[in-house]
Amino acid sequence: MGKGLFIGDLAKRTGMSTKTIRYYEGLGLLSEPQRTESGYRLYSEKDVEGLRFIHGAKALGLSLSEIKQIVGIWSSGSAPCGHVSQLLDEKLASLDRRIAELTTFRDELRAYKDEMDRIETPFHIPCKHIEGVASGQWLPTVPEPAEGLGPKNHHSARLGDRP
Repeated sequence: MGKGLFIGDLAKRTGMSTKTIRYYEGLGLLSEPQRTESGYRLYSEKDVEGLRFIHGAKALGLSLSEIKQIVGIWSSGSAPCGHVSQLLDEKLASLDRRIAELTTFRDELRAYKDEMDRIETPFHIPCKHIEGVASGQWLPTVPEPAEGLGPKNHHSARLGDRP
């Protein structure tokens, strides 16, 4: 049995939890580690690099499914850079659409608020701004939450992703 890192040591080196590492292993993002005679996982420097790659790919907004595709392309002996470039083009187009939707919503909301600020509120209405929406005077085009456009922070997952 060769030297290696136990899962706790790997977690410390990469800043990921042991649960996340086991999850990535279960998804096939990491290869099956060697085992000690007593069954403990032993990881290599290649696994450290793999987890750092996953972390970096997630920071670019790639989903675990997309990362698995990239790992598969690389594992088959091909360079995945063209595929990654295409994925990033799709992310950029999605971000551009989302920014346009949010800009439209912001402009509509600003116009609605300005209009409501000019209206005098009867005492029996708790808030003219909300009453206007509740009565159907204004129905905003609220954009749906975007999926997979980037992590909230470097450890968070997106919809459809686990740890």
